[in-house]
Amino acid sequence: MKTIFLKPATVERKWYLIDAEGVALGRVAVEAANILRGKKKACYTPHQEVGDYVVIINAAKAKMTGNKAEGKMYYRHSGYLGGLKSENYKKLVSRKPTAPMEKAIKGMLPKGPLGYKLFTNVKVYGDANHLHEAQQPQIVEVK
Repeated sequence: MKTIFLKPATVERKWYLIDAEGVALGRVAVEAANILRGKKKACYTPHQEVGDYVVIINAAKAKMTGNKAEGKMYYRHSGYLGGLKSENYKKLVSRKPTAPMEKAIKGMLPKGPLGYKLFTNVKVYGDANHLHEAQQPQIVEVK
């Protein structure tokens, strides 16, 4: 079997818009990660960047099922002894409205240089206003 190598100039890239209001956070993140990787394209190759661009609006209004709004914890470490910081979903959304969505998407992308590059192709906004009207993004329905 022959390995497919595409030239970056030949890959057709589109823009997609996802409205996260009232939709589970994980479902939005899965759809965004699949679009970023290009998994629904016929020219998909796992080692190349062939995916599209994604704009996510209303990220702060994404739904969390069950008691996850109070129970789901996000951790970070300062690097010093005793430097572990934690906060729940509700506090993190009030402090940084886009952070939970960005962390969910980043966790679903591959680790390494390709994943870091793919993550630059997603734009997350906490409210309905975004700066990408000129790209004429196609609306994606997430259930």
